[in-house]
Amino acid sequence: MRKTIKLSLIAASVLALTACNQEAKKEQADVKLDTVAQQQAYGIGASVGNFLNKDLADKKEIGIELDQALLMRGFEDALAGNAKIDEEKIREVLTALDESVRTKQEEKAKVESEKSKVEGEKYLTENAKKEGVMVTESGLQYEVMSEGEGAKPVATDVVKVHYKGTLLDGTEFDSSYSRNEPTTFPLNRVIPGWTEGLQLMTVGSKYKFTIPSDLAYGDRDLGKIPANSTLIFEVELLEIQNDAEAVAAE
Repeated sequence: MRKTIKLSLIAASVLALTACNQEAKKEQADVKLDTVAQQQAYGIGASVGNFLNKDLADKKEIGIELDQALLMRGFEDALAGNAKIDEEKIREVLTALDESVRTKQEEKAKVESEKSKVEGEKYLTENAKKEGVMVTESGLQYEVMSEGEGAKPVATDVVKVHYKGTLLDGTEFDSSYSRNEPTTFPLNRVIPGWTEGLQLMTVGSKYKFTIPSDLAYGDRDLGKIPANSTLIFEVELLEIQNDAEAVAAE
């Protein structure tokens, strides 16, 4: 789950600015950014603004909308040293806000997780009916895109592969092809769907795996990969390496 960004950080920044500059509230003029000092001052303001803009958008997305006019008034009052509530009250109300955000995020994550699970199960049921799709006892689905003639790895082997991973809607979350660099790893230290699937492949093969969530990352939310996601991987097995070869290649 995405971490809650606390508005208390902004409050702290505002109070620090207040202590440094009690004359900040002046008539607006054309912005001059000729000197490093001017750019630094403007940069602080822009940084706070960007932070707030994203934070407010994130909160709105989960159903929490804050009055921007009051937000700006609080900012200006604090800069002028005339905040209407003291630091203790600020901490109290922002702590309550953080708790509300956490609750909303947890509720949203639960709904999205359940949705992903249902969509994944439906996709797997339909995909299993397609010509060329094989289903293992564990529920892993695979298609042979091209078959090689090399050896097959075992779970204790180190393998070198090229791969692309996508969500069911086609969103790519990882790809060694995009990095233009194959990846090497011990086969028993990846998600179960990979450990099982690659043992079906011969070196030189390219397979497409549709991996149920319980053989992938389960109910963990990894940001790019929502909880309970069924994942699709195109994997090309390039080499089987022993441990010494893998270390030498790093």
